[in-house]
Amino acid sequence: MKKVIFALILPLLVVSGFLFANREIKNEPTKKPVQKQLSAIEKNAEMKKWEATPAGKKFKEWEVSPRGKKVYAAEAKIWKHITNYTNMEGVVTSLSLPPGSRLGFGVMVRINDEDYIVTFDAEKSQLEQLRNLKVNDKIILKSRYVAHAPKYSYPIISCGYLERDRKVIFKRIVRKGGC
Repeated sequence: MKKVIFALILPLLVVSGFLFANREIKNEPTKKPVQKQLSAIEKNAEMKKWEATPAGKKFKEWEVSPRGKKVYAAEAKIWKHITNYTNMEGVVTSLSLPPGSRLGFGVMVRINDEDYIVTFDAEKSQLEQLRNLKVNDKIILKSRYVAHAPKYSYPIISCGYLERDRKVIFKRIVRKGGC
């Protein structure tokens, strides 16, 4: 009987020893290179280098063009709401984004007589409610981020919160373990 128990326990000990030996130690320092912060002088130098590239020249041309100025003026109108994360009232003007856009799911919204692209970082469960939006729906949205790109004639608002008829339709879910 002792030999049978010994014969059963010995392989169990050997296997558990292998498993324990192959386990990763999580206290080891990560091997990712740490990127040091650039000083203001270094940032300006890098910016000058980028502005000399064809993409930088094209962006600078767009900034001084009427289209670029219009986008910046529209951003300025909502900047206070963005920085304070306060409510912005708007009306849905289109359920589709401009042709050729690669921004994911979004809608066009008119806020203070200006058009904006509103994008959503939504999960599948949240998309159902967002797809129920209709043209001319009055909405209230909040955002912490607005962007622009020469490809688009409108500022791009990344929506953090959206409600219609005092019902929350979308609230951005913060991703765990990342940015």
